Amino acid sequence: MTMNMEPVASWSVADVFMLFIMWAIMMAGMMLPSAIPVILLVDKLNLQRISSNQTYTPTITFTLGYIAIWCLYSVVITFLQYFLHHLGLLTAMMDSANVTFSALILIIAGIYQFSSFKQNCLKLCRSPLSMLSNDWQEGFKGALRLGLIHGSYCVGCCWFLMTLLFVSGVMNLKWILIITLVIVIEKIMPKGEIISKCLGVLLIIFGLRYWL
Repeated sequence: MTMNMEPVASWSVADVFMLFIMWAIMMAGMMLPSAIPVILLVDKLNLQRISSNQTYTPTITFTLGYIAIWCLYSVVITFLQYFLHHLGLLTAMMDSANVTFSALILIIAGIYQFSSFKQNCLKLCRSPLSMLSNDWQEGFKGALRLGLIHGSYCVGCCWFLMTLLFVSGVMNLKWILIITLVIVIEKIMPKGEIISKCLGVLLIIFGLRYWL
């Protein structure tokens, strides 16, 4: 909250970099809880391979690959936020300054929940065994590649949910926790695909209420 949130004309490179750091830390904090099951699965497979004197895929490197994808996403959303501030669509407190803008984010996020791309990515996040069997490679590079692949599925699944923070406020801890919980439920709980679509309906309804 100590970052420079004056009009973007006064932002320095350091301000933009600090904004990126904020997003990167926030993405790691929001996404790692939902990735714990697959991280534990990779670790379990590694332990089995080590006990059999086989080469393995370092779990920490897999996790770093996963985080790296979300850091790349953080670069994109940092410049998106910069652009939205430039257009006057966000306030100095980093929340929406325009009702129509808020409604559009909610409605598009709701529609995205039903898209085949979202649902396919969610399926791969919920059932990572096919990814592990098809893409498993030993060593540092193999682990990094595997983490990047799984992280890419998670970005495809959840990237638009993160834009909801532009409505609630990027630094709103309550909504950060709510979105994190929603992502965990979608990816881990039984019937996550159905829950995902129910969330889509709610987002569309809330978006229409904003508009009306």
